[in-house]
Amino acid sequence: MLSGCADNESVEQCLTGYKYGFFGGLWHGFIAPFDFIGMLFFDDITMYAQNNNGGLYALGFLMGSGGWGFFGSKGASKVRTRKFHFRSDKFDHAEIVE
Repeated sequence: MLSGCADNESVEQCLTGYKYGFFGGLWHGFIAPFDFIGMLFFDDITMYAQNNNGGLYALGFLMGSGGWGFFGSKGASKVRTRKFHFRSDKFDHAEIVE
C-alpha cells in the first residue's frame, strides 16, 4: 500500500541504444571486481548493464564472474592429498597371531 505512493522514475532512457548480449555479459563479468571497487567511490558505475537481452547476458555475466567455476585454474581447486606409500619391509619382523 505504501509503495504505491512512492515516486516512480522513468527507465526508458536507460533502455534505449545498444542491448548487451552474451559477450557483453561475459566482459562485464570479467571486470566485475574492478567495477565493484569503482562503485564504492563513484555513483555512475554499475556492475550489471540494465539494457541487456535477458538470459544470455545473465549467463555470460555468470560465466565471466566465475559464478560456476568456468575459466578457473585447476591448481586452485585441486585438493592436495598426501600419498601413503606402503613399505612391506616394515612388517618383515611382525608375528602372526592367531
